[in-house]
Amino acid sequence: MRTVTIADVAKHAGVAVSTVSYVLSGKRAISATTSQRVMRSVRALGYHPNAGARALASKRSNVIALVLPLRAGMHLPVLMQFATSVVTTARQFDHDVLLMTADEGPDGLRRVAASALVDGLVLMDVEIHDPRVPLLRELEEPSVLIGFPADASGLTCVDLDFAQAGAICAEHLASLGHREIALLGAPNVVYQRGTGYAERTMEGFAEAGREHGATAIARPCEESFDEVCAAVKALLEEHPGLSGIVVHNEAAVGHVLGALRVLGRRVPEEVSVVAICPDDVAERASPPLTSVLIPAADVGHQAVRLLMAKLEGGAVPDATLLPPRLTIRQSTTAPGPVPPLANSATAPTKG
Repeated sequence: MRTVTIADVAKHAGVAVSTVSYVLSGKRAISATTSQRVMRSVRALGYHPNAGARALASKRSNVIALVLPLRAGMHLPVLMQFATSVVTTARQFDHDVLLMTADEGPDGLRRVAASALVDGLVLMDVEIHDPRVPLLRELEEPSVLIGFPADASGLTCVDLDFAQAGAICAEHLASLGHREIALLGAPNVVYQRGTGYAERTMEGFAEAGREHGATAIARPCEESFDEVCAAVKALLEEHPGLSGIVVHNEAAVGHVLGALRVLGRRVPEEVSVVAICPDDVAERASPPLTSVLIPAADVGHQAVRLLMAKLEGGAVPDATLLPPRLTIRQSTTAPGPVPPLANSATAPTKG
């Protein structure tokens, strides 16, 4: 069977080809009666606009790129929450999403821009000194970054205010009376790359701890149980008065709670724990964790909305920082007496 053309629709509806085009594109007002007749013919004939021809006519591909390089130290379940939000929001604007997961840096951006495959770009895993940033300022295609480089001038960026997220965790523990607190962050490789969200969280936590008169220790944390247990044990041995821990590492949240049990510390009676993570991670923990939400759905939605506004020539803010929200659950309380550290050599291990 031959492909139904726009001319076939026009003949069936008894109108000009240009009228069919205007009805389908919405570029001109057509009477309701004529529009209904055209759409009845479209349905009757099974007409589908040719995507390639439509792209040539509009100079749009109706595709955006999500640049999400899969690197060491990234927690895939949370990344997929961001990606899902970008995809579903893009569909609301009649756009599909090209997912770019190779760690190609500026070369990958040049390649996709030269191909004319996409109308714009959303970039994740933004570094403080991100090598992609200079090229983004030169490309004709508009872009939005989920994250902030050190120099965000001339860019459009959106993210959770991670510095404030770290700060309100420290403030919450200090307000309960904790005077020695620690942040266990992302794996070390994330800080070696200079990833913006991780560094800003540590900075906000340390600064707020000082402002509230608490000793605030911040260090990276790996993801396996043995590594997490070793990190928690080292913290408690080096700082016997430590009574509050913030975890900014979704893969390590459960391991931190397991390590504290192995080491003989009860949560929250002897150590209060706060997490920066999605709500489902905090709610599934035992006990349910006081947490700052990582609003992946909101950030992804905002990024696409900003990109679509730029595609239409609209004005958008350079910086969009979502305020952090602390939800208090059962894992934090005022500090109690600090017991001796259990002998982890004789304690049960976790597979």
